[in-house]
Amino acid sequence: MGDDPMHVMMRQIMALFDEYQSKENAKHVLRALKENARQGFWNGSLPPIGYRVVAAEQRGAKIKKKLEIDPIHAETVRLAFRLALEGDGTSGPMGVKAITKHLNEHRIFTRDGGRWGIGTVHRMLTRQTYIGRHEFNRRTKNGANKPDEEVIPVAVPPIIDQAMFDAVQARMKARNPKVTPPQVVGGPTLLTGLIHCAKCGGAMTIRTGKGGRYRYYTCSTKARQGPTACAGMTVPMEKLDDLVAKHLEDRLLDPARLEDVLATVLDRRQERTERRHAHIAELNKRATETDLRLKRLYDAIESGVADLDDPDLRDRIASLKAIRDQSRVDADRASAMLESAGQKAITAPMLAKFAQTARQRMRLPSGGYRRDHLRALAQRVEVNDGEVRIMGSKSDLLRTLAAAGSSGTLPGAVPSFVPKWRRGCPPELTDSRFYIRY
Repeated sequence: MGDDPMHVMMRQIMALFDEYQSKENAKHVLRALKENARQGFWNGSLPPIGYRVVAAEQRGAKIKKKLEIDPIHAETVRLAFRLALEGDGTSGPMGVKAITKHLNEHRIFTRDGGRWGIGTVHRMLTRQTYIGRHEFNRRTKNGANKPDEEVIPVAVPPIIDQAMFDAVQARMKARNPKVTPPQVVGGPTLLTGLIHCAKCGGAMTIRTGKGGRYRYYTCSTKARQGPTACAGMTVPMEKLDDLVAKHLEDRLLDPARLEDVLATVLDRRQERTERRHAHIAELNKRATETDLRLKRLYDAIESGVADLDDPDLRDRIASLKAIRDQSRVDADRASAMLESAGQKAITAPMLAKFAQTARQRMRLPSGGYRRDHLRALAQRVEVNDGEVRIMGSKSDLLRTLAAAGSSGTLPGAVPSFVPKWRRGCPPELTDSRFYIRY
């Protein structure tokens, strides 16, 4: 074609038709993919770590595929969630960076044999596919979220249960520096970042009177927005600090009370231990069975029934070796974690020693209290008319107690960020409450 106006117009018309045809093709392809997803089939992309694609059924010349759990890499997913929630037995719950470091240091590689990155681990810990809800057509090609009515849910076999997934999401949100700034943890007041108004749920901040002679905790919502937003609460700081610390000393740090508070957590701990023993036995069984299958193949080669030069046979042997070796590595790692956790059994003398040490170290020699030790025992304080509610995590208390038992002293280190709890927070984080009336 030339460059005269007629030829230019023809080229533009042809380009418009090409663009129209391309968009029509894309529309029909997406419609077919969405219908395929509605029927529960996989659309051909790389599956999430912990899953593999298998043929489900054949329709004419087309083979429909679904996801099934990959027994080797699914254990890596479970390990990452356990590390986020419980740690490795020698530490508390891990963040994304610590989990990434743990996986790489223990030579637990990605699906293609590479090293883990922070972004990959974060996506794994936040992906709802692992609780059985995969979402197709969630994002546009530019990465923006599509409306919910365009998203197609696809049922897949779950690797993680809902309770563990929710608990990990809550912990990750609590670790987010945007939730609670470092100034809250490092501030000069005892209950900064912990104390909330029970009427509106807002934080309570410090106000002073008489030129700084008196200090009060007061509702920040009322202070910022006036009494129409919240009737508000104002409590003398020294009185409330003494009230909370004394109640923790007298009630929570009583050995009998500690044993009662931790009873259900210890029961769940025993159940997890039994499940881990069963999991280790299953891994050892898988390694043994795979070894026997390899032995039968070797016997067939020696007897001349099978040809070692057959590429399919070589691939089969390599695959079985990989399954056997990975099962052994997973079993050894799970056994090491179980042994490490088992060294921290909670005993009556440990409870008594912990309570005594915590009482002694909570109070400063010059008067007042140590913020870090109080925060190890309580994570939220709500103030209402005539009542104070102290809330804490049994799981965090158990970890503090176990760490004290292994080191012989109450741990001095505390988390850098304190989770800001609110209404609707999962029960894992609010499973121990104490009520004070004043």
